[in-house]
Amino acid sequence: MIKKVAEKLFDMKDKKTGVEGHADTIVRNHVVWSMGAGMIPVLIADIFAVSAIQLDMIRQMSKLYEVEFNELQGKAIVSSLTGSTVARLAARSVMKLLPGVGSMIGGVAVSVFAGASTYALGEVFKKHFESGGTILDFDPDRVKQMYKEKFEKGKTVAKEWKKESAGTEPAAGGFKIKDEPAKEAPKAAATKAAPKKEETPTPSSPEPTTDIISKLKDLAALKKAKAITDTEYKKLKKKLLEGEI
Repeated sequence: MIKKVAEKLFDMKDKKTGVEGHADTIVRNHVVWSMGAGMIPVLIADIFAVSAIQLDMIRQMSKLYEVEFNELQGKAIVSSLTGSTVARLAARSVMKLLPGVGSMIGGVAVSVFAGASTYALGEVFKKHFESGGTILDFDPDRVKQMYKEKFEKGKTVAKEWKKESAGTEPAAGGFKIKDEPAKEAPKAAATKAAPKKEETPTPSSPEPTTDIISKLKDLAALKKAKAITDTEYKKLKKKLLEGEI
């Protein structure tokens, strides 16, 4: 009998340890996501994104502890607990409007506050659910002091988790992009300019030489002597001028 009771107690302890470990993982993941949302450069959009992440954390923890989740009640609890934090987040978010490094400084400030707020909220709900509480009987006023204490601790915890997460996150979907060497530009073919062909001047028609003139005189004399006809004279004269004879 005692053995069975002991085994039952150990089983319950193991189950509780497993649930707590899973709850810690849920809180941790949402803290990191909240810090990432805090870096959103758009004013106020970062705060809405953080609130959505915190509400999702409560939803997942409710499922883990087998507690019915009520979204309206969850939003009311988040607003009540993080009201003062949201005001401080908004003030730091405005820094993103500053030119130059304002966006970076404001983003870092909002990121840390967002992570700390999510951590505090997660710890409060984990404690509440472990004690058997539900969404409906959650009393924000009763746990505000605990939230403030966890918020201050969360500033340090969030930074540490962010660093650890950044060191383990695979780049580009798990594959490291290897810089490929720049391809060499194809060498231009050494094309030598083709030497310009020297234009050979078209020989002009040779001027009548003394010989041609002499022959023309002879043709004219033959014609005058009626040794050749006018038609023959013209043909011979043409051939003579074209160099055919």
